[in-house]
Amino acid sequence: MPQSSTPPPSAPGRSGVTANVVRGCLGNLVEWYDWFAYATFSIYFASVFFPEGNQTAQLLSTAVVFAVGFFMRPLGGWLLGAYADRFGRRRALTLSVTLMSAGSLTIAFAPGHDVIGLWAPALLVLARLAQGLSVGGEFGSSASYLSEVAPAGRRGFYSSFQYVSIVLGQLAALLVAIVLQNLLTEDQLHGWGWRVPFVIGAIAGLVVMYLRRSMEESTHFEQEQARTAAERAGAAPAERKGLIALFAEYPRQLLAVFGLAIGGTVAFYTYTTYLQKYLVNTAGIPKATVTLIGFAALFVYMLMQPAVGALSDRVGRRPVMFAFSGGCMLLTVPLMTLLGRTGSPWIAFLLMTVALTFVTGYSALAAIIKAEMFPTKVRALGVGLPHALVTATFGGLTEPVALALKDAGRENLFFWYVTGCVGLTFLATLLVKEPSRTSHLDAPAAPAVAPAPSKTAPLA
Repeated sequence: MPQSSTPPPSAPGRSGVTANVVRGCLGNLVEWYDWFAYATFSIYFASVFFPEGNQTAQLLSTAVVFAVGFFMRPLGGWLLGAYADRFGRRRALTLSVTLMSAGSLTIAFAPGHDVIGLWAPALLVLARLAQGLSVGGEFGSSASYLSEVAPAGRRGFYSSFQYVSIVLGQLAALLVAIVLQNLLTEDQLHGWGWRVPFVIGAIAGLVVMYLRRSMEESTHFEQEQARTAAERAGAAPAERKGLIALFAEYPRQLLAVFGLAIGGTVAFYTYTTYLQKYLVNTAGIPKATVTLIGFAALFVYMLMQPAVGALSDRVGRRPVMFAFSGGCMLLTVPLMTLLGRTGSPWIAFLLMTVALTFVTGYSALAAIIKAEMFPTKVRALGVGLPHALVTATFGGLTEPVALALKDAGRENLFFWYVTGCVGLTFLATLLVKEPSRTSHLDAPAAPAVAPAPSKTAPLA
């Protein structure tokens, strides 16, 4: 593809960038709040949607529905990623938060099994399908938008707020649970209190939907639209787009994104989600204490994202990603071993924070390092689809693998499993070519991944 004479896209002023980033991240926060609210409150609404029986069977049913939403994420990554590349980041992000809000609204007001029979679990499944599509499509669209609206030299900093919003959504769901558990009785929580967090999520989603409609569209996408219009008018050569272009022209980039996401996703779910169960089941720390440890460590982890993102703007993406993968490869086994043997809440908090410090090397860069690999025409799809596939498989299996190995009496093998997955990220980082100081998002340039032997289109 010939070099374009179009001048590099200019980012809006700092206040405009900040406003767009905030509106983009607020939606991410709401979506992840809703996602975690389901897992947090399922113990209270399981008996409402499923026939009377033992509690384990009811909880298993809600877990299966949760998994259904989880495995809808690749479809969301594909459909909403393609939608974002064709119709715009703003429209895709608005649609994404609308789907999540509709799912929460359905759960909040759905009648129970005793009122509408099997339609109750059917409504729950329908709501989770919509939410799975939403979360699956959010990452690629959001990563593309944040990387495109941020100014050159600050993209690592601004795009790191994607994981700030993800963790903040998790903390918000946990905080709502703590407040309701202290304000309401057990009977009230089982009767109607569990609906409150979904009402909150639905209302917040509607507010964010309105805010996202007023976001500025990415200049990169607008230029891509102009290029597409020129193709249709015959003034420019036609280019392949969508899934066919992604697989045919960017195989190495896709391989790199898969590799980066596998280790990062497994480490993220290990240290943010599974670790709290591990501290209870293996270390023997009381549940209430573990909740406080997790909340405090996640809060510190959230605050570290912008600092590490800004660091990558100064020293480059590769050194930071190598620090994550190399550090986790060396420390996962000893850290997890020590965490399983400690009975001290303070030592557990310290070790969890150390682990999350290294994970920040992935999460703070997860959006930008992938977005810089693809041109505008397939950026949301190229980032979103492989990320959603990895999250649905490796992310979804992190906890089952850990628990299965513990049940088999070989819990230490899980530590090596995490180490091996992170090793794949280390290898994938070798494929990543460090972008120039101004980033490949500024103008057409060489691919941000070592080129394959066959001809591939340059980044735009």
